[in-house]
Amino acid sequence: MIDTHCHFDFPPFNDDPEQALSLAQEGGVKQILIPTVGLSNWAKVQQLCQRYPALYYGLGIHPFFSSEHTSDFCQRLNFELKEAVKQPHSKCVAVGECGLDFTIETVDRELQQTWLQTQLQLANIYRLPIILHCRKAFPELMRAIKAKTPSQGGVYHGFSGSYQQAVQLIDLGLKIGVGGTITYERAKKTRETITKIPLSEIVLETDAPDMPVYSFQGQPNRPERIAYIAQSVASLKGISIESVTEATTLTAHELFKIPS
Repeated sequence: MIDTHCHFDFPPFNDDPEQALSLAQEGGVKQILIPTVGLSNWAKVQQLCQRYPALYYGLGIHPFFSSEHTSDFCQRLNFELKEAVKQPHSKCVAVGECGLDFTIETVDRELQQTWLQTQLQLANIYRLPIILHCRKAFPELMRAIKAKTPSQGGVYHGFSGSYQQAVQLIDLGLKIGVGGTITYERAKKTRETITKIPLSEIVLETDAPDMPVYSFQGQPNRPERIAYIAQSVASLKGISIESVTEATTLTAHELFKIPS
């Protein structure tokens, strides 16, 4: 399996990344994609991914940290992406995590939208898929995506929406990032959506150490718990967990061009 969204540079993993990676691999996770959140962790994540063959990354600016990055950082992000993608066997496989989060009252919405537009443009320039974060801003996000549709597709991370929203995203070439939310029976709308959309449009993610799966509330999430997410997808669709892991891994490999 591939965990397509794990903040592996955060605690508790950063204390002993080798042990954390070993536990993940014992749990069936062969590769992990680490989305960055801003300049503060770009270098750290790049170093981690150079050290461990199973780790890959995306470069981006999370909406929560938009105000920490002035317009000068556009050139810096452009430079970092340019340098990363020209490396042989580059570990940089995406732009992100980026998007819109209108639950954050302290970060200007226009600034968030400016940074999203910039990163959509850079994703197309460097022919990379994009990893999108969205909270309470779906109409605004859709307008931005339609204005600069990602040529290489991408993932709508942490999906918890309706079937109609999922169809809109899929029609724009985006995959649906399915995480711990669907392990909770109370997430009826999201679980129903997963039963309806094709398995080929889904990738699995933990968002570890966030978004805990059911029965592990109050604990840091971990990449090996992606198996619980895969099992939930299998149960909802009435298929085997092997079918889910095989299909979602293939989709992730093809989307991010990660060697199998």
